[in-house]
Amino acid sequence: MRVFVTGASGFIGSAVVPELLGAGHEVVGLARSDNSAAALTAAGAAVHRGALDDLDSLRDGAAASDGVIHLAFNHDFADYVGASHMDRRAIETIGAALENSGRPFVIASGTLGLPAGRVATEHDMPAPDSETPRNAGAQAALALATRGVRSSVLRLPPSVHGEGDHGFVPALVGIARDKGVSGYLGDGSTCWPTVHRLDAARLFRLALQAPAGTVLHAVAEEGVPIRDIAEVIGRHLNLPSASIPEEEAGEHFGFLASFIGVDVRASSAVTRKLLDWQPTGPGLIDDLDRGHYFRTPSA
Repeated sequence: MRVFVTGASGFIGSAVVPELLGAGHEVVGLARSDNSAAALTAAGAAVHRGALDDLDSLRDGAAASDGVIHLAFNHDFADYVGASHMDRRAIETIGAALENSGRPFVIASGTLGLPAGRVATEHDMPAPDSETPRNAGAQAALALATRGVRSSVLRLPPSVHGEGDHGFVPALVGIARDKGVSGYLGDGSTCWPTVHRLDAARLFRLALQAPAGTVLHAVAEEGVPIRDIAEVIGRHLNLPSASIPEEEAGEHFGFLASFIGVDVRASSAVTRKLLDWQPTGPGLIDDLDRGHYFRTPSA
């Protein structure tokens, strides 16, 4: 299968590409820059030049493929709404190119925005008043199932961890270094689901087989308490861990303040049964204890 992959040189995409190649697929990766193009060529993938806001390039890449995995997203938290609108336009453009073909189209989404305070499943949908605008792209992808596209949504947890991670957990490490304390809110019992990037990459490959309209959860651990994460970070940095007063959350955690106190546990039981996916990578705490999250740039 010739698979067009957006975000192919990113943290997750750079694991998805060898996963696909190892399974015998041909991979064509979207590349915005010369560096991304060089990384894809070195990995053994073909290069398709373009960008998320270059809709013609997305349309051409999708039309020439046997299936699409959409991983690219502009993680600009200063304009998250704008980035989410760009993502939806990209999804709609790719979907139009695949319409009435029966070809697979897998998009990355997230578990944030699902019902909080309990273990969410693949059957759960974000609340109508969810403040996670990226969910509109996921809904657009699922709607393509009625237009002859074998679309599926693969929800990623807040922590997709592994060496090279530049997401929420490294942000917590940086905040702890800057503030001199590894913090959490309240008693720290709120949880994040997690998955290792290699396990997530394998699920993206398997998702090419998913039926139209499927929702999948790339969740290895249903919920790791934020306090446990903070304590490991504090131990490795030789800093205290402590509860941060809620009124100080914005100042202390910055953009993470709206995520750090939300209990977003999630299950992947449906996904595991449907696609025979079994995570094998280390859990988040074990991964943190391997030390790579705490290396300084000069190390």
